[in-house]
Amino acid sequence: MFENKLDQRYWNQLVKKYDLDQLLQEKFKSYFDLIVTENQKYNITAITSVKGVSLDHFYDSLALVKLYDLSNVKSIADIGSGGGFPGLPLAIMNPNIHFHLVEVNQKKINFLNMVVDKLGLQNVTVHSDDFRTFVRNFGQSVDIFTARASLSLKELTRIFKPSSLYKNALLIYWASTKWKPTSQESLYLQECKMYNVGDKQRSLCFFRANS
Repeated sequence: MFENKLDQRYWNQLVKKYDLDQLLQEKFKSYFDLIVTENQKYNITAITSVKGVSLDHFYDSLALVKLYDLSNVKSIADIGSGGGFPGLPLAIMNPNIHFHLVEVNQKKINFLNMVVDKLGLQNVTVHSDDFRTFVRNFGQSVDIFTARASLSLKELTRIFKPSSLYKNALLIYWASTKWKPTSQESLYLQECKMYNVGDKQRSLCFFRANS
């Protein structure tokens, strides 16, 4: 996995920041190996270097564990999960939370199921529904919806419609620091919390319907 000291340095940043024990490190390394191997067959992610995966995928996905208390959360739905970000890193770190990975691309669905199987993640279910179908038909409780580089906020905030089963859920959105909410999005925006990934500044924004 590590071809040079620079690779090791970026990996060590991840390990130190999130206090990864040996078992967690092995799971993340296995996940990385699957990303690199399967990406040679079909496009999972444009980022496959140790630095890129460690920082832009794993470190960035796990930002939530430092910025929000997940101790009372039972279920999270990750919308447009793609290669599994942020859902799979969060699931690895939080085995007591059940994660629902919602993805429509069949090749990525196959990849997600492979990772879940190889890593033995019993707290993860992969769903092949599109977002609207999942929200309309899933029918089970979801405490938090997460989205990172997937659907637009205009689409995601549909969960707050009065008729939605998930109108009281929390939506957490990985946003660019240049992002500015529209007037409609501002109705639901609670706060944005800034954090750094390497030398890049990023933002987690939290949305909930007004009670």
